[in-house]
Amino acid sequence: MSPRSEGPKPARKGEQQPAPTSATDDAGKAPGPFDVRTVKSLVALMTQHDLSEIDLRDGHQRLRLRRGNSQKPTVALAVPVPATPLTAASQVTVPPKPESNALPPSKTLLEIKSPTPGTFYSSAKPGEPPFVKVGSKVIAETVVCLIEAMKIFNEIQAEVAGVIVDVAVENQQPVEYGQVLFRVDPAG
Repeated sequence: MSPRSEGPKPARKGEQQPAPTSATDDAGKAPGPFDVRTVKSLVALMTQHDLSEIDLRDGHQRLRLRRGNSQKPTVALAVPVPATPLTAASQVTVPPKPESNALPPSKTLLEIKSPTPGTFYSSAKPGEPPFVKVGSKVIAETVVCLIEAMKIFNEIQAEVAGVIVDVAVENQQPVEYGQVLFRVDPAG
């Protein structure tokens, strides 16, 4: 006679007996837009299609799934060193770069941050004018830039209203998740 399972085992001291389930408990329910089975299916699709983010909305409910490491390693670029040693006469003193984007501290500014790591593009195509620049008025739906991640170009919306007072990154510069891209004056 082979050992067989004959139903649930009795609970040990301190353990809780799981609630009995039947096939009819889940059979009559249609999966909701944000139930565990749907989320697991979405995660499987993200893996299968190599997606880094999914953002879904159903009425007032919202589900945003992100996968991957939110912190990418930084890459240091080697700077060529001159072959001849510098003498005191040949040394060049470079003054520290002044804050080109110095802002008055009295204003309360809103920040538009990168929702994903990737490469920042200020315009849709090379040679075209940027989506926004300092002085541009934006509303929540205004596309302010593109961020390319894994050969996919994501339009980034302002999600705030006001006037752009600072562009914090250069075109084609790598950006990290949460990095400030723009500063917006909501009173402007």
